[in-house]
Amino acid sequence: MKLIRLAGIASAALMLSACCGQQIPLVYDVENSGAHYAKPALPEMGELKACESLPDPLEWSDGSGKVEKFKDWERRRSEILAEIQHYETGVKPATPKECVSARLQGDTLLQVCVRIGGDSLNINAPVRIPEGEGPFPAIIGLGFGARPGSLPPDIFSSRNIAVVSFPFWEVMNHTQTRGKEPVNRILPEYEENGAYTMWPWGVSRLIDALELVSDQMRIDTRHLAITGCSFAGKMALFAGAFDERIALTIAQEPGGGGAAAWRVSETLGHVETIERTNYAWFKESMKNFELENVKYLPMDHHELCALVAPRALLVLGNPDYPWLADEAGYVSCVAARRVWENFGIADRMGYSFQAGHMHCMLPEEQKPQVEAFVDKFLLGKDVPTEVTYAPMFGEVDLERWIKW
Repeated sequence: MKLIRLAGIASAALMLSACCGQQIPLVYDVENSGAHYAKPALPEMGELKACESLPDPLEWSDGSGKVEKFKDWERRRSEILAEIQHYETGVKPATPKECVSARLQGDTLLQVCVRIGGDSLNINAPVRIPEGEGPFPAIIGLGFGARPGSLPPDIFSSRNIAVVSFPFWEVMNHTQTRGKEPVNRILPEYEENGAYTMWPWGVSRLIDALELVSDQMRIDTRHLAITGCSFAGKMALFAGAFDERIALTIAQEPGGGGAAAWRVSETLGHVETIERTNYAWFKESMKNFELENVKYLPMDHHELCALVAPRALLVLGNPDYPWLADEAGYVSCVAARRVWENFGIADRMGYSFQAGHMHCMLPEEQKPQVEAFVDKFLLGKDVPTEVTYAPMFGEVDLERWIKW
């Protein structure tokens, strides 16, 4: 099996890549570089136009043309971000860094306090810091327990990469009760938000804290990754899409509601569709787009994936589990990767669909692919990261969905 092909571009250690005379960053030092742009028009349901295929992620929301140069991607990205948050998850609260304080307890626990108004929210994140002077790259692990998601810990321990675990339940429970979650104490006006906005909000506050104590923790905050599997794979994808300080996103088996395109999932039978998803994770109003109404969504989840661009993204799938709608995930990944291809940085986005293993158990065949992305985008090694593996979907009619 040919899993990885030579990329042939400059090392990630340079932190920049040339494309058509432009310099394309591998990571940003702000949460949202496009926050200053005005939102696009966000029509009500009855005013939206039907689109049976996947919308072009490079086309401006008003239909006036397409992004041609990388310098314009920041504004187009802000449009997609506004649409996803408006129609699916709710708006991610903007929180000044001055609201966040942090304290490291004995190299094993990072205590984060977010104070807004007269109340506060505490996040207690277990950490594992390698021995030595550093600074060390770090991976934020999502899910249960003090682990790098569901990925083998040795991938990171053998490379002197710190592990920071995000206790998502201290922000919002797996199945929230709207208005009664920990985060609602300090942000009561956002009670209609789904978890896939509020969990990423919590991750961003954790990154704020890492920046505050980076010297003490010996953490290189320019080389942060995030990962999770299943519902936490969705969480990793949304967090990586919503915060540009994350250099590498590894979304493991994120399934429907994650990388999978809603439009494609609707054609696949009993999989996670808009009708069948967990609405604790999304806005209740997203139900307007279930079944035949999915064609009215002005965007789809190939554009959620594309929000990570120009940073690095690796999507891992497991077609043995039909509920994950991995055919829709494959179509979405192919469509999203066109954005990276458009800017000449296709080696920063990869996907791998591998059968024959348990859910959230990384098979040996995928481990070298993960290691390559870690080596390149966290350690700056000049290694190939051209990963586009999905042989089981070779007969899928991509032209049905991707018409641009």
